[in-house]
Amino acid sequence: MGTVFQVPWTRLEPWPDGLGDLRAAGFTVAALALADDAVTLDELVASPPERLALLLGTEGDGLSRRAVAASDVVVRIPMAGGVDSLNVAAASAVAFWATRA
Repeated sequence: MGTVFQVPWTRLEPWPDGLGDLRAAGFTVAALALADDAVTLDELVASPPERLALLLGTEGDGLSRRAVAASDVVVRIPMAGGVDSLNVAAASAVAFWATRA
């Protein structure tokens, strides 16, 4: 219990213009989104950036187009046939596990 307090997170204001602050701190900004040009999560972790900030959108709408465009890389979670999306809790759990280091 309490592991939620071990995952560093922040809310950026203004959104998504505050992403520049993450880059200035040395982070690569990765947007989790269902996009045709997205790299897989496996590809991202095969050559992980030194510091990684994961962007997660709301359930239903996901991230805005502007937020996705402002990211350094767009990442998708590979899924079995017939599955087109995960809720944000499941997606974050998968992404956090895959990028742990």
